[in-house]
Amino acid sequence: MSSSAVAHHVSESDASPVGWYVHHHGAGHLTRFLAVRPHLRSRVVAFSSMAEPTALPPDTTWVQLPRDDDDIVGPDGVARPAVDASPTARGALHWAPFGHPGHAERLATIAAALGERRFASFVVDVSAEVTSLVRLLGVPTVIATQPGERTDAPHRLAFDLADRVIAPWPAGTHRSDALERIDDRVDYVGGISRFDGRIRTEPREAGTVLVLGGAGDPDLAARVSAAANATPGWRWNVIGGSPAAWVADPWQQLQRAEVVVTAAGQNSIADLAAVDAHAVVVAQDRPFDEQRATARRLDENGLAVVLDAWPEDAEWPDVLDRARALTPRWTDWQVSGAAARAAAVIRDVVAWLP
Repeated sequence: MSSSAVAHHVSESDASPVGWYVHHHGAGHLTRFLAVRPHLRSRVVAFSSMAEPTALPPDTTWVQLPRDDDDIVGPDGVARPAVDASPTARGALHWAPFGHPGHAERLATIAAALGERRFASFVVDVSAEVTSLVRLLGVPTVIATQPGERTDAPHRLAFDLADRVIAPWPAGTHRSDALERIDDRVDYVGGISRFDGRIRTEPREAGTVLVLGGAGDPDLAARVSAAANATPGWRWNVIGGSPAAWVADPWQQLQRAEVVVTAAGQNSIADLAAVDAHAVVVAQDRPFDEQRATARRLDENGLAVVLDAWPEDAEWPDVLDRARALTPRWTDWQVSGAAARAAAVIRDVVAWLP
């Protein structure tokens, strides 16, 4: 959809829609959007490099943006990596590579839509550059943040510009100098799960392990096979890690598993809380120490067996026994009502518009 077509479409629909930027890395940002969206009564225009979801909520327009991280073809016809095109502007930005047509077009598309019609507010999950653009265009801006110590210049700029910041974890979970500096604009809404409001109807099946795999993990199947061989009293199952193992709605599998093994991403942890899981959380390397920050809090509060890396095969029997013996107080993660609280923050920003 071209910039002019986007603006025309928006202008003919809602005079004051809510905008929402959905980052394309992983599935977590889209999952969070889909969890919060039903609690917003406004029309929503979503912008993302991801393909439009198959089940888009009513009154939602999806604008697919071009990618901004593929190679740049120069005047000489040679393709060069975008990372070599000074994308950080000497540390002032996270990603704005020189001469990248996709980067320019995606920002121009958002700007055209916001210039054509007044947006009530705009949620950014996540991008310092989109946050800056939207606020420069005079649109009230809400950003979703992530754990870790985000004191670098681009994050400070985004936090300074944001009218409100949604932190999808309980207050007091993460100490952050960056967020404490703007504490009057931060809303700790609790863990946002797509399963919020669902009722557990299935019992745990003794001796079952469910592994939640991330996208593009070619070694997962081999690791799980070796772990299963080392734990003959347990039955292992894997969701994710490859397109063939993907399950769109794993609620039933989560309920039945005696132990769930997962990384420490925000959506995964919120889903564990929603299903009251006995869990093993293996923190993965992420920018700004994001997953390790979450894992430390889980460990301190006895919510899961927390590991820094996938354990040796011989360690799995003890790891699983420790997990099944847990009595976690997942209600402390405040999943119940978190998506609705996030939507209320967005509505609050709209409410004070003249």
